[in-house]
Amino acid sequence: MSTINPRVPAPYSQKRAIGKKIWNSKTLILMCLPAIIYFIAFSYAPLPGIYVAFVNYNYRKGIFGSPFIGLRNFDFVAKSGQLWTLTRNTIIFNLIFILLDNLLAVVVAILLKEIQSKAFRKVSQTMMFLPYFISQVLVGLLVFSLLNSDTGFLNVVLTKLGKEPLRLYKDGSAWPLIITLVHLWQKTGYNSVVYFAAIMGIDAAVIEASMIDGANGWQKIRYIILPSLRPTVVILILFALGGIVKGDFGLFWNLVGRNPTLYRSVDIIEMYVYRATVSDFNFSTASAVGLYQSLIGFILVLTVNTIVRKIEPDYSLF
Repeated sequence: MSTINPRVPAPYSQKRAIGKKIWNSKTLILMCLPAIIYFIAFSYAPLPGIYVAFVNYNYRKGIFGSPFIGLRNFDFVAKSGQLWTLTRNTIIFNLIFILLDNLLAVVVAILLKEIQSKAFRKVSQTMMFLPYFISQVLVGLLVFSLLNSDTGFLNVVLTKLGKEPLRLYKDGSAWPLIITLVHLWQKTGYNSVVYFAAIMGIDAAVIEASMIDGANGWQKIRYIILPSLRPTVVILILFALGGIVKGDFGLFWNLVGRNPTLYRSVDIIEMYVYRATVSDFNFSTASAVGLYQSLIGFILVLTVNTIVRKIEPDYSLF
């Protein structure tokens, strides 16, 4: 039999039930409130600004007073040939970062777990974690002081040895490797924290039982630790794929800056948007590229999540 009071309208009963759930969860809602306000202020409130991508923006007339031009901004970027280069560079760099970040983070976390001395483990974690807190402006200065053609440390050493100095800031072929190495140096220690926490959460009794059964170190890693890390790896990769078309602007800009010689091999979408907005004051084109970037990321998240849901439903985001 139905427990709904026939005198009370069904919608009213549902609203009362929802209100009761909200009241019972008030503590959790208050805890989530800062994050909710953040996303409303910085993700949802600016959404009407998307309209800039479809107008010829005029400063005096404002966003909604500027003449509507449809998809011309997208057409201009596509025909210029820059869109493919920007998308290719951004996706390739991010794929390399995602794969190497997770691989090295897992390796570092496992190695830290195997260290017996707690004092040495803490020192090692601290030393690997520190680069993450170094400003990318300082990282750019450090790289410049090492690699610049005239007074860079590397070229000074090569000159002393009688070798020809490297003109790295005039040749873009080496910069994908340089940027990747700098990124890994700065992020590996930080990324390993999540995996290290996941490893520490593995039931110690399982590991002890495997050792009693004669499992060596490699077998313990292969059959216990790595399978236990699988859900964490999948979820972190899914999150990372959502931003696969969003490059690390701070890293690229501070290492490359306004050096058009290197743009072909390292130019990414964020750098183009920044130049179009700040240098050229072309807000409409920058907004069109930014909207394109967001749409590609959204499609990739849905696609990858659908694939994961079909293979391993428990590991999908939604």
